[in-house]
Amino acid sequence: MRVAVIGGKLQGVEACYLARRAGWEVMLVDKDPSPPARGLCDFFSQTDVVEQRERLPVILGEVDLVVPAVEETEVLQSLAETAGRSGIPLALDLDAYGVTSSKIRSDRLFSRLGLPMPGRWPDCGLPVVAKPAESSGSRGVVRISDEESLSLFLKNHRSELDRWVIQEYLEGPSYSLEVIGLEGRCVALQVTALEMDSTYDCKRVLAPVDLPAALDEEFRKTAGVLARALRLNGIMDVEVVLHEGRLKLLEIDARLPSQTPAVVEQSTGANMLAFLQEVFLCSRLPEFSLTAAPRGVIYEHVRVWEGRLEVSGEHIMTTAGPLHMESDFFGADLALTNFSSLDRPWVATLIVTGGDLQKAWQRRRRVIHTIMEACNLAGYQDPGMAVSDPSGGGPE
Repeated sequence: MRVAVIGGKLQGVEACYLARRAGWEVMLVDKDPSPPARGLCDFFSQTDVVEQRERLPVILGEVDLVVPAVEETEVLQSLAETAGRSGIPLALDLDAYGVTSSKIRSDRLFSRLGLPMPGRWPDCGLPVVAKPAESSGSRGVVRISDEESLSLFLKNHRSELDRWVIQEYLEGPSYSLEVIGLEGRCVALQVTALEMDSTYDCKRVLAPVDLPAALDEEFRKTAGVLARALRLNGIMDVEVVLHEGRLKLLEIDARLPSQTPAVVEQSTGANMLAFLQEVFLCSRLPEFSLTAAPRGVIYEHVRVWEGRLEVSGEHIMTTAGPLHMESDFFGADLALTNFSSLDRPWVATLIVTGGDLQKAWQRRRRVIHTIMEACNLAGYQDPGMAVSDPSGGGPE
């Protein structure tokens, strides 16, 4: 099995990681010469798939599946046209993506379906969160806590307010759930917990989660309603916040996400890329069950620099250059990292597992302690929301 991953940033890293875990060959395509995913592929082609689209049929000629790991509409349309002419399956539902790539269109869908969501400004009080409508994840997100800051924001963005979503800021833990769909049918996978840094960028993903059974069932039902409304073919992730005992929808994205698939794969053995193979190559909805006890997994991004170890959002991985995969990295099961020596700054995505989440936390503390000792670090920082490790999450 050979897969072409188009785009070598963080989604590309996720796709290459999952493909390698599945034992597949990976052809990575990116217009930049040294994207983060380059160290995780078997073959690399530096190609701009829009400007050099005539090269695509040759590049994709020997692959079984094309996995887009980009979000630019023009790129996706070029891929869809080439894959369609070549008869190569493209692991993307362009229609569903067209809805979910816009927070405005997504919110309209939530409202039409009567699903719980944050209140919209000006029909809600402060604080609020302003989000670029066409941007995924935390990019450009601003929290506004007072009338003066809100007035300044509205003034500075007067000419482009239709490109923003402003909604109430809700305190509470965030959760994610992936859904695989095929022709109106769908299967929901494992719920994961998301922890953010001070810029609302995801710094850590945890599994399994301690979510009451009724809320877990409600989350799965909501995800299924959305997938069926979109007539999803492929994958979609659904993100919610638990606020005052209620789950409220934050966003949906009908494309392969970053971070959570690796956690689900480590916790349950379910590989979402292999599931997409079943959907797009075999026209078969994969089976998934959480009957077996899932392993505890902690997946987080760390940066070692200026004499300290800092846990941070995934943005620190985007400019690190090519990453490589290492096993038993300072005691972590796996790491995706640019580490080269103890005396140089480096970043890593650490994956630490255990028989349950508590055991994973115990191992994770030892990993952090080992890194700090080996690199002679004096400081430790974990900004943002408090970690869910009862001991505080810091080094031993």
